[in-house]
Amino acid sequence: MDVWESVVIGAGQAGLSASHHLLRRGIAHVVLDADAGPGGAWQHRWDALTMRDVHRIAELPGAEPLPESETRANVAVPAYFASYERAQGLPVVRPVHVDRVSSAGDLLVVAAGERSWTTRTIVNATGTWTQPHWPYYPGRETFLGEQLHTHDYPGPEPFRGRRVVVVGGGASAVQFLGALAPVTDVVWVTRRPPVWRTGRFDPEAGSAAVALVQDRVRRGLPPESVVSVTGLMLRAQEEAARAMGVYDRRLPMFTSIEPDGVRWADPSASGTAFERADVILWATGFRPAIAHLAPLRLRSEAGGIQLDRLGTTAVADPRVQLVGYGPSASTIGANRAGRFAAGGVARRLAGEPSPQLSP
Repeated sequence: MDVWESVVIGAGQAGLSASHHLLRRGIAHVVLDADAGPGGAWQHRWDALTMRDVHRIAELPGAEPLPESETRANVAVPAYFASYERAQGLPVVRPVHVDRVSSAGDLLVVAAGERSWTTRTIVNATGTWTQPHWPYYPGRETFLGEQLHTHDYPGPEPFRGRRVVVVGGGASAVQFLGALAPVTDVVWVTRRPPVWRTGRFDPEAGSAAVALVQDRVRRGLPPESVVSVTGLMLRAQEEAARAMGVYDRRLPMFTSIEPDGVRWADPSASGTAFERADVILWATGFRPAIAHLAPLRLRSEAGGIQLDRLGTTAVADPRVQLVGYGPSASTIGANRAGRFAAGGVARRLAGEPSPQLSP
């Protein structure tokens, strides 16, 4: 039986970063990726999303950053990742859909259908893209129009002339409203008031945002997105939509869905109880794709996976490193998490203890 020193699950930015640092440390590993080609979740983004639209893609370790351009993000980023895999000689195997990680004494068994890999450690880098969050509201199943999630957003043109209710208070909702407002009628609805950022989003602000999310996972709480604590900003291409008033959201959140629209129980804040809709676009985020880790019982009583002081080692099982989870579930923290995870793997292989939790 071949035993790997580590298996990385996922070849998005965090997984590639982890593989780079494992390779530098001379740690024998393999990277298992569910997709047929390089690019992580970026290869599945909508065609209308260009490199000018995205929140800056942090450069992979040892590589130049991707410039802003009008190139489609679902073309530019996969090409960037593919070039990086080749240049670095990363041991990526695809397509491999991991469905279970279980314990076998001191070792771990990573299973994908009838195939399996035995390893001393794993670095889980499966991200969130495959787990779109669909909140339920009464009557959702009766809606006769189209409902879709960010995961399946095709770009603005298919919505031309159709009234769209956009649900969600994050960066994706802001981008969708900016793209849709010039071509159709839109209504914005959020559960909580959006938080707008007024200052520049520089590296220092990014680090502060990562630290806030990291504090949650240190306490074993379910992670929140980094974007949820950075605040929202309008880019130049969204200013036209702002002038049209589309960022004046409806208050409060609707309470039910009907065949041809959404309804509020208390319309007092906005003066109307009903908004007609042809489309409901759920920009309601994603959840961590970690169901395959369930046999390891990593979740704390608080519902999340508690991580160590550095934010990658699972407290319940130090054989497991998580990247692309919590504070590293964005391009802001992914590269650093890959480096920390490789260090966590090295400590485990050397029999050294993991960093203690912060007080």
